[in-house]
Amino acid sequence: MKILTKWLRAFLPQLTVDDAQLAEDLTLRGIAVEGIFDLGPGNGSLYEMDITTNRVDAMNHYGVAREAAAIYGVEFKPLSFALPAARSAEKPYSVRIEAEDACGRFTARVLRDVTIADTRDWFPGAEVDTYFALLEQKKISNAVDATNFAWLAMGQPTHAFDLDKIDGGIVVRRARKGEKLKTLDGMDRILDPEDLVVADHVKALALAGVMGGWDTMITPATKNVLVEAAWFEPMAVRRTARRHGLHTDASHRFERGADFNAAPLASAIVSSILLASGGTPEGDLVDVRVSALECRTAARKPIALALREVHRLLGTTIDKEGITTAIVENVLTALGCALAPAGDAAWNVMLPSWRLDIEREIDLIEEVARVYGYNRFANTLPAFGEGVRELPWAAGEAAVRATLRSAGFHEAIASTFCSAGEAALTAPQPGLVVPLGNPLSEEAGVLRPSLIPGMLAMVGGNLHRDVADVRLFELGTVFSGTTEKVDERPALAFAAAGDLPQQSALHPARAIDFHDIKGAIEQVLACFHIRNVYFDRFPPESGLTPAWLHPYRSARIVADGTTIGWFGQLHPTEAAARKLKDAVLLGELYLDRLFKLPLSKPAARELSRFQPVRRDFSLILDEGIVWEKIDHALTALAIPELVDWRAREVFRDPRRTAHEYSLLLGVTFQAPDRTLREEELQSFHAQVVAAVGKVGARLRS
Repeated sequence: MKILTKWLRAFLPQLTVDDAQLAEDLTLRGIAVEGIFDLGPGNGSLYEMDITTNRVDAMNHYGVAREAAAIYGVEFKPLSFALPAARSAEKPYSVRIEAEDACGRFTARVLRDVTIADTRDWFPGAEVDTYFALLEQKKISNAVDATNFAWLAMGQPTHAFDLDKIDGGIVVRRARKGEKLKTLDGMDRILDPEDLVVADHVKALALAGVMGGWDTMITPATKNVLVEAAWFEPMAVRRTARRHGLHTDASHRFERGADFNAAPLASAIVSSILLASGGTPEGDLVDVRVSALECRTAARKPIALALREVHRLLGTTIDKEGITTAIVENVLTALGCALAPAGDAAWNVMLPSWRLDIEREIDLIEEVARVYGYNRFANTLPAFGEGVRELPWAAGEAAVRATLRSAGFHEAIASTFCSAGEAALTAPQPGLVVPLGNPLSEEAGVLRPSLIPGMLAMVGGNLHRDVADVRLFELGTVFSGTTEKVDERPALAFAAAGDLPQQSALHPARAIDFHDIKGAIEQVLACFHIRNVYFDRFPPESGLTPAWLHPYRSARIVADGTTIGWFGQLHPTEAAARKLKDAVLLGELYLDRLFKLPLSKPAARELSRFQPVRRDFSLILDEGIVWEKIDHALTALAIPELVDWRAREVFRDPRRTAHEYSLLLGVTFQAPDRTLREEELQSFHAQVVAAVGKVGARLRS
């Protein structure tokens, strides 16, 4: 936002530092000045400010001037606007708040016989023409300029209605289903029952805290005006603004928590500018409040603060006297707090209505440190009596990370948030997705229940930018549960697309396939001590396979009877939706389950000096007999001298039936302490034949 030093100095007549020093001191205290632009002789400088969302009180000239007054301990000229005497009214103007959960205060002032014209400077020092010109703020009419001046000066949004177009009075309520409103931008809007509106006794007049309505806008023909200044609950304004795709100066401030007590003063500012061109106020200011919301904002309970806590938490300063009682009192008083003694060097602190970010004693201590100056504290290291302790799963993470890197994968980091649609697609447990209370966008509306959405975004980002070969993995946290209780779990996602590089003349480059991903998973699983691992899949009609996986090219990973993940090819529908032409292989492991298993310990054994003996078995098997059954059968033999077995060749003989195939099984026998005798080899041979026979294999005749 833009701030004029000329306007700041109108509030700070005793300020002597130059603009550059003022900018530096404000920045050191969290009111960041990003840029300084000289506006020429007599006009001071223009500050480009970067005000954090919790400091809405400083998003205006009056708030920044208040901060400067606290820093330098100088006089702070308050805002005050005298209105001409009001003529009597038969009865107060009718204002009713029905949505008491969303509107805490509504003030209304009636102005009669006004003249809508160009804005005039209404008293010396309030140079509307000069300020607007320096800020490049377009002047429209005294009614519009008055409301703009109010939020530029003190940060309080206001609105002016054409009084003669209001039927009966003001009602702050929720919109009715199907109700229509044409807003000041000329758009006809269908209102939602959750929208907060300012209405009369017949129709909606404005989106509360967001934008006024077309039918009651001020025109050159307007003679009577109703000035509104109100306080609206931040979430109610934010939901309405997001629902209608609007972000205005008013909504920007109301969404972050406006000052509950600012409405009467803002109303006086707007009324003063309008009445400078003629007219008379009618009746007193109508001020309707909701006590429940006032207690949460302007009438919060005092906070106890003790000087000993200030010293304990902030430590020593480079000044010998340190932070004294007088310094604490001066800082907090300058920031708008009211202090009541509560013992020796202790206070009960009443909080200002414009500082909703202050809630606890530690917040007050932070304010003291901030205004006092962080650069004035001594550089000391905190005491630490313990050594650095490694997290229980750190070794497992390191093993997984090293394994995947050695397999040619690159580590990546994706966003912790995803859209509700992506969460519904990838959540391992449907219905346990955690929505955000105040999301940045619909694309980041929930905490990710899976790493797959982020992985797909990263893979797609690479492929769409002509990166042909992609191999990525992410170690991160996923979330499940409810808003009240969120469970966090570690997970691993990995994905690959494109070609494997050429390794040698015998191994040319080729496309990554299902078995390459399966091999990488087996390498990861080999890092842990697992008694039994197998891969299976379910029929597509069962609905048990994750929706993001191809129903016929995917598998479940089971370790020691527990499902620890899924992998396979991306579902064609999802690939088409993301415009991915290449086949994408991906998967996810539930590391919280895997980390419960101990890491495998490498064991080396002495190489035998005696001759190994290789035997080949030519087997006939039915199509339903997979290698895994042969492997398990030979493992179960537990013959120490059986040191290796593998499938050396698979052959489909056209002379045999279609449901059979041939397998050449190669086994190796070797003893560590002797040369194997023929009778031993015959015994081992018989045991191998018997073992494979039990699973349905038979020797070729």
